[in-house]
Amino acid sequence: MKSIYIIGSKGIPAKYGGFETFVEKLTENQKSKSIKYFVACTRENSLKSNISDDIFEYNGATCFSIDVPNIGPAKAIAYDIAALKKAIAISKENKDKEPIFYILACRIGPFISKYRKIIHQMGGKLFVNPDGHEWLREKWSYPVRRYWKLSERLMVKHADLLVCDSKTIEKYIQEDYQQYSPKTTYIAYGTELSASKLSASDQIVRDWFATKGVTEDNYYLVVGRFVPENNYETMIREFMKSNTKRDFVLITNVEQNAFYDKLLKETEFDKDARIKFVGTVYDQELLKYIRENAYAYFHGHEVGGTNPSLLEALASTKLNLLLDVGFNREVGEDGAVYWEKDSLHEVIDKSELLSQNEIEKMDESSTKQVKERFSWEFICDEYEQLFKG
Repeated sequence: MKSIYIIGSKGIPAKYGGFETFVEKLTENQKSKSIKYFVACTRENSLKSNISDDIFEYNGATCFSIDVPNIGPAKAIAYDIAALKKAIAISKENKDKEPIFYILACRIGPFISKYRKIIHQMGGKLFVNPDGHEWLREKWSYPVRRYWKLSERLMVKHADLLVCDSKTIEKYIQEDYQQYSPKTTYIAYGTELSASKLSASDQIVRDWFATKGVTEDNYYLVVGRFVPENNYETMIREFMKSNTKRDFVLITNVEQNAFYDKLLKETEFDKDARIKFVGTVYDQELLKYIRENAYAYFHGHEVGGTNPSLLEALASTKLNLLLDVGFNREVGEDGAVYWEKDSLHEVIDKSELLSQNEIEKMDESSTKQVKERFSWEFICDEYEQLFKG
């Protein structure tokens, strides 16, 4: 039996986005009987599912809850270290043969060499998912960004293997850190492919569309965190310049968001009736229906690997308009339209002229790509092959 310890997600059952969904799907889709997953979880995450046990089983994985004091940006670092310590203790107790410790994201670089030694003494291996460019995110102050960059370098230096969920990230790791001759492999992030179970006549659908003042096929859509590096400012400014009669629907949380207030002041988007901030949508079936019935989806992410919201859009929205960067081209290929920051308004106006046939062709192409390369089943099989070595 091969023991795999997963550290760095908030835990399962998944109550958040990226890494949490990944761990949920990895354990849910497990086929191999020769792998045993152990998952570190934050106490808050476990409590959200009314689980108060220190150790519990979920999706066949053994989960262990970790308590961490609330110490600001350093909390994630303290959590990863505490989770890794606990994982090593459980592994020693179980007398594991050749365990794998898989750390998601590069937060504990300055501390990792000590733990790597212990892992190697146990006959184990250290795998790391470098995630996206955390040090480029604008929400961090300069000292914090310097820490993330240093931490990434040290994680790359000490990892036995880096599992990159984007070829663009893999290329960056190989080029920027070639002095360490990093060993890398590419396994993408996955997505759900099933269509929404809801139909146009369902009450929940009609209520949502009525209260938001939106109609099917008559809006451009974006779903995601309201942060500067996702290029909301560009999308809003460019949309305001376009001639479309359709709405721009933004599904995002903007409560107490300083960036939102700043943008409102600078762009006065509240004077454009087409721009509609509609809050968040937690019902996954409703969210799928909203994606499926958008005229087109905008994706402005510039930082990070294979982005979950992009995969979901490619799987369910017919027409996808993506910012022209390596990450997005790699995923969208010829199933999407690409825009530069100053030409999005032209791309919007041109997309209004596309025939039904042209849109359907793109829809088929993007859905096919996602099915072939990004289904959770396919991704989980690739991970099992990797873990079994």
